[in-house]
Amino acid sequence: MSFDVKKFKKTKFQTRSAAVPVKDLSAFFDEGESPVWTVRGLTGQELGQTKEAAARNKNFSAILEALESAAKSEKVQGLKDALGVDEVPQNIAERIEQLVLGSVEPACDTDLALMLCERFPVEFYTLTNKILELTGKGMEPGKPKGSGATEASGQA
Repeated sequence: MSFDVKKFKKTKFQTRSAAVPVKDLSAFFDEGESPVWTVRGLTGQELGQTKEAAARNKNFSAILEALESAAKSEKVQGLKDALGVDEVPQNIAERIEQLVLGSVEPACDTDLALMLCERFPVEFYTLTNKILELTGKGMEPGKPKGSGATEASGQA
């Protein structure tokens, strides 16, 4: 048995995605709307970005520790608070980046990810675990699914 390189290269792939129920966030969805957060798997490059986010967090912490030994600790603590590096474990920094990159609907920026992590940690972990699960499965072979809308026919 051998790997069919030509077939692999010709195949169109689509990102895996999933709708994740987040019932504890239902107060923040429109009335009557299902509390669902849609996430997708990450590409290899995006997964690398999440590792770099954790490394940046670690590097900031190391720089601030060095500064702290040479400067007034109040100023350094103010800088730590502003950067948020004194309180963010490496795993959390990585997961924040995963949620930012892997969120489809709603879109998620770093501030929202931090707030979700702090205020709804179970949902935060549920979403990032699903992103990692989808990433681990890789992309799905096949054509991207349509929007469901019928395209109007006519002359081009």
